Amino acid sequence: MSTLGTLSVIFDLDGTLVDSEPNYYEAGRQTLAEYGVPDFSWAEHERYVGISTRETITDWRRRYGLSAPVDELLAVKNGHYLRLAGASTRVFPEMRAFVKLLAAEGVPMAVASGSSPEAIGAILAGTGLDAYLRTVVSADEVTHGKPAPDVFLEAARRLGADPAGCVVVEDAAPGAAAAHAAGMHCIAVPYVTAQADAPEFATAGLLLPGGQAEFTARAAHAWLAETRRRS
Repeated sequence: MSTLGTLSVIFDLDGTLVDSEPNYYEAGRQTLAEYGVPDFSWAEHERYVGISTRETITDWRRRYGLSAPVDELLAVKNGHYLRLAGASTRVFPEMRAFVKLLAAEGVPMAVASGSSPEAIGAILAGTGLDAYLRTVVSADEVTHGKPAPDVFLEAARRLGADPAGCVVVEDAAPGAAAAHAAGMHCIAVPYVTAQADAPEFATAGLLLPGGQAEFTARAAHAWLAETRRRS
């Protein structure tokens, strides 16, 4: 048993562990351009941070009047993304330190992400995080993506953990809402810091409104220890 008792930690991937949003933006921009939608902006991309790729594309079809099937658009976007991710994906340094700290203490960990299994696998392998994070759930494997709790509940099931003993680390409002719906604790590290006052983040046990600039592995570990003590 870890020094944190029976606590388990479930990480979101994109924007939480790794700064993959620039690659997702570029993959989306290239895909939309191919289907006749030019000038897709970063500001437009930000509305989809924390939402699964499939749900993002479903909304694209409505918003931009695309006639191509969701699966076709998904395959094109994933193709662009995997090429970009394979070239460069940056792990947030304090998040890597946090993962290593938890691994050293034997804390059960998982990744629960809105990305495809292929994208998750490519990022974890390319960054070396797969050495520590072997339990992985994609939104493609469950009925509903975030803000529904499905990915987090499935991660807890695979870890053999009680949801009440799980702590989610998230960067987006839909993920914080999903953690709350799952009955889990949440450390919220907003990727888009301007969205830190979103009501979904108010449910987090620990909110760092400054995002990654405010996050440290040691402080997060101390919060986990205090959470264990109170439970």
